[in-house]
Amino acid sequence: MILNHKAVWISVFVTLSLGSAADAAGLRTRIFIVDSYNPEYLWSQDTAAGVGKALVDFQFLDNTRQVDELNTRFSVEGSKSVIKKAWMNTKQKSSKIEIGDTTARIVNEIKIFNPDIIFLGDDNAANYIGNHFIDREIPVVFWGINGIPLKYGLVDSIEHPGHNVSGIYQVGYTKECLEYLVQLVPDVKTVAVLSEDSETSRAKVKSLQAQAASGGLSVKIIDVGITNSFSKWKEFAQRFAQQADALVVFNHNTLKDDKGLPVDQMAAGAWYLNNIKKPECSDAKQFALEGILLVVDDSGFKQGYEAVHYADKILRSNKPPSELAVKAPERGAVIANRRRAAQLGISLDTANFVEEIVDESIALENK
Repeated sequence: MILNHKAVWISVFVTLSLGSAADAAGLRTRIFIVDSYNPEYLWSQDTAAGVGKALVDFQFLDNTRQVDELNTRFSVEGSKSVIKKAWMNTKQKSSKIEIGDTTARIVNEIKIFNPDIIFLGDDNAANYIGNHFIDREIPVVFWGINGIPLKYGLVDSIEHPGHNVSGIYQVGYTKECLEYLVQLVPDVKTVAVLSEDSETSRAKVKSLQAQAASGGLSVKIIDVGITNSFSKWKEFAQRFAQQADALVVFNHNTLKDDKGLPVDQMAAGAWYLNNIKKPECSDAKQFALEGILLVVDDSGFKQGYEAVHYADKILRSNKPPSELAVKAPERGAVIANRRRAAQLGISLDTANFVEEIVDESIALENK
């Protein structure tokens, strides 16, 4: 038995030594992924699905079992790559001090890991982590930046990024969602916008307001409510339900109760769905799954998938990030929630523009 234990330890030592040697020789790509949020967040699950599919398609990982390992243990070793993933959890830990501490910890982890490429998922990772690695030798690819991708100083222009950073951004399809909402509910003439106060959501609101100012919307925005107070968020929602024909509901993950404690997205969603009886639309599949009536999906899956595609171009086709134009993928599906439609007395029978139907309402089912 002692000899067997020794054999096992020798085998492990040899395996680790060979793995380290392979990495040092450049035979395995070292990839570090930073996600702005947390594993339970539906958007992050959607982007992770896109990343995982692309990692297999572009042969960074060997099979879907390794993808599952990455998505549960947040690290994996394949025959061609060693991948580590870190979470910023900025939906719950959103203060400047908390984000600063998280940023310092992850930057240190990246330096120790010494990756060949860094992926930065969504705005906070791009902003806080990205600015530590701009103009370094390590290429950086982001996904999920909302609105104008130049805003964090990581790229000079969309066509010519000019640095070691490029990636995928969210153009947003709320305008299109409002157009489909009017097709579904022709009486909608006015809308109000309900949103948390976060980097992500502020960008969405500004984009929608800019489109309204240019006359590009089919409806009139009569009010906007942006807050991280759950009590105030509920007050906005109730007032908007009295004043507007419909609502645009953006993210609600950084809401805090009166004691300053985080309010779960689904808890906020359950309150909204039970108390607000007006049609609404949003911009990502996660909200249709939650229970929102209509969504034109600014696909998280496509964001993650295209980011890995860029990494393949950078690492294997020697395409410098500085010359790799930043891009926004085409929209995802037009999605309607049948349960919410029934609650509001809206028929989906003639809504032939709807490309996907959701029958569940996670917010109500998780009560």
